[in-house]
Amino acid sequence: METLALILAGGRGSRLDILSEKRSKPAVPFAGKFRIIDFALSNCTNSGIYQIGILTQYLPLSLNEHIGVGKPWDLDRRDSFVTLLQPNNSWYEGTADAIRKNLEFVKRYASKYVLILSGDHIYKMDYSKMIEQHKQTGADLTIAAKIVPMEEASRFGILETDSNLRIEKFVEKPKEPKSNKASMGIYVFSTEALIEAIESHPDITDLDFGMHIIPDMIKTKNVYAYEYYDYWKDVGTYDSYLEANLELCHDTSLDLYDPTWKIYTKSEDLPPVKVGEKAHITTSLISNGCKIDGTVEESVLSPGVIVGEGSVIKHSVILNDVKIGKNCVIEDTIIDKETVIGDNSKIGCGDDYTANKDNPKILSSGLNVIGKKIILPDGLTVERNVRIFSSAKPKNLEIDKNHIKSGETLK
Repeated sequence: METLALILAGGRGSRLDILSEKRSKPAVPFAGKFRIIDFALSNCTNSGIYQIGILTQYLPLSLNEHIGVGKPWDLDRRDSFVTLLQPNNSWYEGTADAIRKNLEFVKRYASKYVLILSGDHIYKMDYSKMIEQHKQTGADLTIAAKIVPMEEASRFGILETDSNLRIEKFVEKPKEPKSNKASMGIYVFSTEALIEAIESHPDITDLDFGMHIIPDMIKTKNVYAYEYYDYWKDVGTYDSYLEANLELCHDTSLDLYDPTWKIYTKSEDLPPVKVGEKAHITTSLISNGCKIDGTVEESVLSPGVIVGEGSVIKHSVILNDVKIGKNCVIEDTIIDKETVIGDNSKIGCGDDYTANKDNPKILSSGLNVIGKKIILPDGLTVERNVRIFSSAKPKNLEIDKNHIKSGETLK
């Protein structure tokens, strides 16, 4: 085996808040019919890498059910496999610690190279090109890098390279970055170098690639950058999640319709989309099984969504099997699976943009987020920056006069 891929898919994604209340971040639905992890998995199989370990941790059930034996990604063949690796005696305490706790798995397959990926980014990449550069440079470690706006550089691990792309310095989330060449969290290791680097830090409990492994290897090993210029996004916040979904309604560099680089997923057997006589749809993604009798504008509808007659959906992401009643107006809203919106409701309205009082850092742009399997009453008005958690069962919803003001949280 030349390359073993390890996908880090155990992250909680705390900034996704309600969307990761019942699932890990890589299992969050995206672009209608997909899950976030589908992009890393599809990139692997499209790159000819069919031996994959997936390191899960936080709420793994949804992710495990989605991946199964890997059939949608052609990973159930005799010469391929997908193995779900969960922590045994203790939780993963850092990115490199997760690999350390599965080092016997790495040693067992004795590949020449180990490709380490994050399971929660949206992009299409041919990893074989990065591996080929790794071979040509004689690198011990190659890090995928992307140029980001300088004002955003402090959010990333930042690389400084020479003219040959050899990395001279790496700083994790610097306060005053001197470069805007950011690590994408995609690594190709020569297997022996990876094992040596992991085993040389036995006393660091929260072993991390950005904080420990990479800075140390730069001092003693050949560490290079692989520059990547195409679409790549971390959908780790409500705003970035909504933006990335809605970008796909327009022309974007992330082409989901390219037959030469398909994004595979576990699909549901649902009937075709049904569009009613009075329906009107513009600039949107509509998934299988949807029934639309209202208006949908610049929105993403996942499988099985029902939009009642006279309802208007704008600038929103609606996840699987949500039922929206008649004569509703829903704008700037994310609604999780199997929730029911009563008739004559208005969600995302008014000029009051008071940030969410419980968590203003994650919700201040006017966006509302509603959790799974909630039944909201008819005639409900929800203003802006409102969070309604899945745990807010219908009988326990304390709604004053059927009106939820901006900035409120219901749990």
